[in-house]
Amino acid sequence: MKIALDVDGVLADVIESWLSYNNKIRPTISKSQISEWDFWKNHDINKFDFYNELSICWKSWEDIPPTENNIASATKQLSNIGTIDIVTARDESTHSDVKNWLKLHKINFNNYIGVLEGVEKSKLDYDIFIDDSPLNAKSMLEKGKSVILYSQPWNLSFEDKRATRIHELKNAVPIIDNMINESK
Repeated sequence: MKIALDVDGVLADVIESWLSYNNKIRPTISKSQISEWDFWKNHDINKFDFYNELSICWKSWEDIPPTENNIASATKQLSNIGTIDIVTARDESTHSDVKNWLKLHKINFNNYIGVLEGVEKSKLDYDIFIDDSPLNAKSMLEKGKSVILYSQPWNLSFEDKRATRIHELKNAVPIIDNMINESK
């Protein structure tokens, strides 16, 4: 079983770092106010500024918290049932920072795959994608891929029943186990 595991919003809670950055230069936003993927539109933030600021946050990679406690244990469990590749969409300048973060947090994976746009992920050959983006999930599902959606405030309105929603990464393990057993 080939598993594509996303970073931002699934492993790394980079939005917390971005909120700290944002709240020093703009009106305060809380994580719960980020109720849709392109939330920046509702806060008069330029999309390119937002993505540039995320890249700036990755320069302080050691300050980015994981999305949950025991994230290393969850990725270890996943690697016991399949081949885990990190598949992430980002600016090329942040790849080494992300790799340092993954090493710091002892994240188990085989390969690191970087793409420029999230929807490009759906073109890749994986049995299952674990992601938090509703846009990526929609694109993946349209291409017949299996998706586990890591629950975040910005994807709560995504209701495609073909995607399985999880609230903790370890919850992906029994889902993938069932997929493996059903394919036997």
